[in-house]
Amino acid sequence: MKKTHKKYYVFAGIAVFSILVFLLVVYILMPRGKPVVLYEPDVLLKIVEDGDIICRLGDRFWSGFFRDVSAVDRRYSHIGIIRINGDRITVIHAEGTTEPKKDFVKEETFEDFIKIARTIGIYRINDANGSQISNLATEYLDLPFDWQFDMYDNSKLYCTELLYVILKRLMPELELNTVFIKELGREIIPLEAVSNSEYFTEIFFSTTAMQNGK
Repeated sequence: MKKTHKKYYVFAGIAVFSILVFLLVVYILMPRGKPVVLYEPDVLLKIVEDGDIICRLGDRFWSGFFRDVSAVDRRYSHIGIIRINGDRITVIHAEGTTEPKKDFVKEETFEDFIKIARTIGIYRINDANGSQISNLATEYLDLPFDWQFDMYDNSKLYCTELLYVILKRLMPELELNTVFIKELGREIIPLEAVSNSEYFTEIFFSTTAMQNGK
């Protein structure tokens, strides 16, 4: 009887653990908050220019972590570079994701980029040629996402690092603010290095997120 009871408790424990893991995965992948209202391409073309920077606050589990890396402006968790080809607007960005073979520098439609956004902002780099920025961004397509967050190794890139290496090629004197992350043991470039910087001008902002002081 004791062995039977022991087996029962083992199976019950495995079942409970499996359920908890399943619920955790569902929680991580579940969208949070309403998406931003999409804008028609002809309206967007009146707002954005080639080479503008788009920031978003995503609705994923890790979005809050990347948002909170910034000390002052915590409106965003990810950025990309806008590319305009005729009336087609795309975004080139380095995205880390838990989905296999999807964590790399990619180009996707503007609509897809803001699909999970709770907040978006568009920024223009002062005294820089936007077309040069977007053209250089295409050279980094398909590079893997930099999970080591090493801004001195350009063979892999995270989102703000992609922008940084491009701007350094055009403006060698430019430096973006960094913060030291103890868990990583290194400096990284926060999102506010764009949104709270003298090098950029905010030209558009929209949010559906609840304001909670963060």
